[in-house]
Amino acid sequence: MLSPLSFLRKLIRGVFLLGLLISLSSCSTTIELESGLQRTLTPIRHANASTLSIAYYDSAPNDSSAPVVILVHGFPYSIDTYVDVVPKLMAQGYRLIVPYMRGYGTTTFLSPTTPRSAEQAALGKDIVDLMDALHIDKAIFAGYDWGTVAVNAAAALWPGRCSGMVAANSYLIQNRQTAWAIAPPASLANRWYFYVFLTPQGFGGLANDTRGWAETLWSKNSPQWNYTQAELDAAVPAFRNPDYVEIATNFYRNRLLYAPGDPAYAELAERLDSLPSIHAPSVTLDPDQAPVFPATDGSSTAQHFAGPRVHHIVHGCGENIPLQSPQVFADAVIEVAALGNHHH
Repeated sequence: MLSPLSFLRKLIRGVFLLGLLISLSSCSTTIELESGLQRTLTPIRHANASTLSIAYYDSAPNDSSAPVVILVHGFPYSIDTYVDVVPKLMAQGYRLIVPYMRGYGTTTFLSPTTPRSAEQAALGKDIVDLMDALHIDKAIFAGYDWGTVAVNAAAALWPGRCSGMVAANSYLIQNRQTAWAIAPPASLANRWYFYVFLTPQGFGGLANDTRGWAETLWSKNSPQWNYTQAELDAAVPAFRNPDYVEIATNFYRNRLLYAPGDPAYAELAERLDSLPSIHAPSVTLDPDQAPVFPATDGSSTAQHFAGPRVHHIVHGCGENIPLQSPQVFADAVIEVAALGNHHH
């Protein structure tokens, strides 16, 4: 039963959308808007992978010989982050697989009783579970933000499955023992939302306005990025997942030790606490306009890379490198593949 308030909201939204449609049909920009709306990766496929039904885009589902690149999005973003990276890499002969992370898009939990955990071990294992489901032995893993956490964990725990890694901010695996380390106030100010999400107000606020939260975080975390409303609109459906708010807030609650992990990942979680090295060839990217993680020269994370590693600073770019600077991100994938070829 709809409460009167939510009925009113739905009614207002319906009237607004109707008005929007009428105004669109009577003006000449319809075509441009339609092409804007099509900047999405389709079709979406689904694969049962361990505890999830993972929704994903696959550029070449029937090509088992092409080298595979798995592209992992961040928060609060969607797979359409990679809409301009995919064609650039397809042209180079790669098969691109772009999964919706747990809690996003139409990726769903198969059981209502599985803990809705966004801990680093779970995000990493989801990648390998998807590879198993699709019978993919090895792939290049590439990501930013939460996607970096996922590709770092997968590359560190399953080195045999990773032929190369591209990661914004290099290495974000966390040792839980250092979760409460003192941080300077300027750094905490940029991570304000980590702490808001520990509170009921943060949980309720995100549930109430997923688009507004995305807009605020896109703007604050990439202050120089002139994203379009169409790009934001393309991401919003990814947040309609019934587990989105639970997963989004759990990521921060788990990292800050306010929520325990899923016992199913306890052994993997302990291995990640030891900050395992990445053995795969790696290209790491630090955007210089992303205040949450200020750009570095890569030396502070060098000890985590046991294989060949090249580090770049991405000038004039915020946290979502693939959407803001798709050529840079595509070039990094091509570069890591070449590193891997020299390596053998």
